[in-house]
Amino acid sequence: MNLDAKLRKRADEGNPVRVGIIGAGKFGSMFLSQAGHHPGYHVLGIADLSIDRAKDALKRVGWSAEQYGAPDPALALKNGTTWLTEDADALIEADGLEVIIDATGSPAAGIRFGLKAIEHGRHIVMVNVEADVLAGPLLAKRAEAAGLVYSMAYGDQPALIAEMVDWARAVGLSVVCAGKGTKYLPIYHHVTPDDVWTHYGLTPDQAKAGGMNPQIFNSFLDGTKSAIEMAAVSNACDLIPQDCGLQFPACGVDDLPRLLCPRESGGILDRKGTVEVVSSLERDTRPVFRDLRWGVYVTFEAPSDYVARCFSEYGLLTDPTGQYSTMYKPYHLIGLELGISVASAALRHEATGSSRVWSGDAVATAKRNLAVGDMLDGEGGFTVYGKLMPAKTSRARNALPIGLAHHLKIKRAVACDQVLTWDDVEFDAHDPAIAFRKEMEKTFS
Repeated sequence: MNLDAKLRKRADEGNPVRVGIIGAGKFGSMFLSQAGHHPGYHVLGIADLSIDRAKDALKRVGWSAEQYGAPDPALALKNGTTWLTEDADALIEADGLEVIIDATGSPAAGIRFGLKAIEHGRHIVMVNVEADVLAGPLLAKRAEAAGLVYSMAYGDQPALIAEMVDWARAVGLSVVCAGKGTKYLPIYHHVTPDDVWTHYGLTPDQAKAGGMNPQIFNSFLDGTKSAIEMAAVSNACDLIPQDCGLQFPACGVDDLPRLLCPRESGGILDRKGTVEVVSSLERDTRPVFRDLRWGVYVTFEAPSDYVARCFSEYGLLTDPTGQYSTMYKPYHLIGLELGISVASAALRHEATGSSRVWSGDAVATAKRNLAVGDMLDGEGGFTVYGKLMPAKTSRARNALPIGLAHHLKIKRAVACDQVLTWDDVEFDAHDPAIAFRKEMEKTFS
C-alpha cells in the first residue's frame, strides 16, 4: 500500500517511471487520462496506427498540445514530453523506456510486441487479453527468464479477479470459484455485427456517431470476451474450467455462495477450483436483483467449523451449509486503474496477475453452419464465437483457438455451435503467431 509514495519519490528524484503505450483506443485513453495527473509517470511515447487518432484521444482526456510535441524519443526523454509515432517497434526500442503497455487487442501483434519488449529489457503490461490467452504462459516464461515482469492489466476484470484469488489463498482460504458478471442470454452467441446494436439499445447511426466498433462490442455480447477473460484467469490462478465451459447462471450477489459451489453441496459447479461468469439477466430477460454485471467475485470454502462460525459472526453471506462464502467487488474502472500495473512492475518487480500455467483455453465455435470456402472473421464477427474449455480438452480435440480464427479459410464443413479444429481450416504453420502458439502448447502440455 505504498505505490503512491514510491512513485512520488521517483518523481522527486527526477526519475519518473517511463512508460510507452501501443494503442490509443478506449483502454489506452483511460490510462492516459490518469497518467497525466501523477508526477510519478512519464509517458515517453504513444504508438498508434494513426497519429491523428492518438492526438484526438489526448485532447479528449485533457492533455495540452505542449505535452505531446516531442519530435523524437530522445527529446521526449530530455524534456518530459511525449513522442507520438506510428512505429511501435521504434517505441519499444526507445532509450529510457521501462514499461511497455500493449493495448492493441490483436493477438498476433501482442505476441510480436511482447517478444520485442523482452528482447529490449522492457516490462510488459498486457492489456491485450486475446494475446495473453493465445500464448501468455510462454510469454511470461520468457519474460521471467530475462528478469522482467509480464503482467495482466489492473483495472481489467482478469487482474482484479486474480487479486481476489491471491487474497483468499494468502489468508488460508481454499478458492472454489472465481469470475465476473456480464449481460448474457443464450441467443447472444449467434448475434452478428449487423444486429448487435439492438441489444445495446442503440441505432446503427447512434453507434457510428459515438465511434463504436460493432465487431468489438459484439465480442462482449456473444460470449467471446467472457471465454477469453476466464481462460486468462484460469491460467493466472491455476483454476481449471468446468467441462461444460461457462454456464452463465442468472445470479445476483446474494446468491453467489449458494450457486457457485459444487453440485454435491447444492450448487452448479462441476468441480472446486474453477471459474464461472454470472448473468445480469434472467433467461426470460428480467433483470437479476442486485446483479454483478460490472463486477468480480471469488467464492471460497471454510477450512474448519471455527472459520464457518466466523463467516456467520461477521455477516458474510453463505450457502445454506455455512461452509461457502463470497467476496465481490461491484465495479471495475478499466484503464483508469492501469497505473497500478505499471507501478507494480517498475517499482516492485511484481505482476498484477500473470499467466503461469496453461489451464484454460478459448476456442473458436461456429456461429452458423460454415461451408467450404468460408473465411473466418475472428471474435465478435459473423462466423465464430469463443467458448471456454479446459486446456487439456482443447489440446486433445486439436481445437482452433479463437485468437487465431482470423482470415483462415474453411476446408471442411462445420455445423453451427460446433468447435472448430485445426483440421477444419487452411493455415500456414510458419506464421509467427501460429508457430509461437504451437510452441506454447508443446511447452505447457
